[in-house]
Amino acid sequence: MVPHLTTALTGPLLELERCFLDNATSIEAWLRQQWLDHMPPFYGSVDLRNAGFKLAPVDMNLFPGGFNNLHESFLPLCVQAAQSAVERICPDASKVLLVPENHTRNQFYLMNVARLANILGHAGLKVRIGSLLPDITEPTTLDLPDGQKLTLEPLVRKGDRLGLKDFDPCAVLLNNDLSAGVPTILKDLDSQWVIPPLHAGWTTRRKSIHFAAYDRVAESFAKMLKIDPWLINPYFGRCGKIDFHERVGEECLAAQVDATLTKIRAKYAEYGVEDQPFVIVKADAGTYGMGVMTVRDASEVTGLNRKQRNKMSVIKEGMQVSEVIIQEGVHTVEQVNGGVAEPVVYMLDKYVVGGFYRVNTERGIDENLNAPGMRFEPLAFETCCNTPDCAQAPDAAPNRFYAYGVVARLALLAASVELEETAPAELELA
Repeated sequence: MVPHLTTALTGPLLELERCFLDNATSIEAWLRQQWLDHMPPFYGSVDLRNAGFKLAPVDMNLFPGGFNNLHESFLPLCVQAAQSAVERICPDASKVLLVPENHTRNQFYLMNVARLANILGHAGLKVRIGSLLPDITEPTTLDLPDGQKLTLEPLVRKGDRLGLKDFDPCAVLLNNDLSAGVPTILKDLDSQWVIPPLHAGWTTRRKSIHFAAYDRVAESFAKMLKIDPWLINPYFGRCGKIDFHERVGEECLAAQVDATLTKIRAKYAEYGVEDQPFVIVKADAGTYGMGVMTVRDASEVTGLNRKQRNKMSVIKEGMQVSEVIIQEGVHTVEQVNGGVAEPVVYMLDKYVVGGFYRVNTERGIDENLNAPGMRFEPLAFETCCNTPDCAQAPDAAPNRFYAYGVVARLALLAASVELEETAPAELELA
């Protein structure tokens, strides 16, 4: 079930993994110190890309929607980590209101909601699910493919508290990334914890801000280990005034693509990498793999045809793209059952609780895999990401997955820094 990588026995990545193994004690001590200074998000998931010569995060999700893809053997870890998160944020909590995305037809997402509610229930919380959908006016029970049932209930706002008709929770847990904006009913809940905070949603959050924070985290971590931070960090640029329909911002985009590719070529030459460098241009806010394109030359982003402009101009919830991040593309050398694969690592509080592979047989090693044709392989992580075995080779499953977990936690730490630095003034004062 664990894919064998064609580059597993050669190249800098093996050296990086060996470095992580040799310095595991120092790494864990360094991370422990960081968590004393920065509160981790309640949960998160990180998309990683393993190029054989570098291992880097390419996306950080603060509203993970794939808990159903985790193998059941990881559930005890999830429960333990959830207990730690609750004790850190609101130790007196006994009731939690879970507010999901506005999906009633996406069965896989609904199984994620059910799995998340189950984890929280085992952590000692009474959990009910309140829907933002206007057509949910009474408790509505949905049948799920795995035989479970999920009941969605209409939200009730009373003063500065949010709950249900007969349910007044201690905290509101969002599993909704707020791509379409912050609904009025979620604003100014001054006497309840809202987790994650509203400014973690895509209404205000930007990927470029996250990766700017990650730059600093990776630099500090690499200095401690005496390694090149590029081995765990993708270059990126940003264009803040884009209108694909009106061809506004093409010059900025082309310049940022060219600048990023130039830096990548220099690193490829330094490490003797013969692959063709590329960048990923994607919306600076948003998820679901929308508004994404692979670019290998700056000329490719000027004079886009109508189909390309339409693809890049709209993301989730029909929101228009006006800002993009130009991110170094990281090839993936991993495959699962003939499909190109990338690891996705899940975390609760500061702990790695499992992961899976996103697999897409219709995409190449230099393309976005979060696209039609993708599937998930929940059994791919046969051992946990936080227990290396120094007696085995660096590319053995527990050690490769430990390396995944280290880089994922660096991204989580960057998210902590990001949320601290982007918090509204009144939240900072509180």
